[in-house]
Amino acid sequence: MTTQSTYAEPDRKLVTDAITFDRDGLVAAVAQQHDTGEVLMVAWMNREAVEKTLSTGMVHYWSRSRAKLWRKGEESGHTQSLVDFRVDCDGDTVLLLVDQAGVACHTGRHNCFFNAVRDGKLTQIAPVVVDPARMYRK
Repeated sequence: MTTQSTYAEPDRKLVTDAITFDRDGLVAAVAQQHDTGEVLMVAWMNREAVEKTLSTGMVHYWSRSRAKLWRKGEESGHTQSLVDFRVDCDGDTVLLLVDQAGVACHTGRHNCFFNAVRDGKLTQIAPVVVDPARMYRK
């Protein structure tokens, strides 16, 4: 379900000053579906990703493997609109309440937490919803 965001841009400096970025300039970011509470994914943000997210209302992350900024959905089309941006008590983790359009996981599943311990072993508990090859055509 997609809803129109009522997000209003905050003072980016006040927000970024409240965040304790690690020695690599990153902060852990948890993305949660705003209306269901479902945890969708965990990723990393640098200062630029936070600022871009706050200024555009579209969630941006820092890719450690690609060493670059990316907007969620820029390749797949499965975007995250920011509904609320929260900073934890220590300033070392942010919670992004989002409106997820499409799937959140690059594997084509709705969220990234599809491996669960069942009968003493990891078991995939969620199906692939979208073929990843279709999401990442180049």
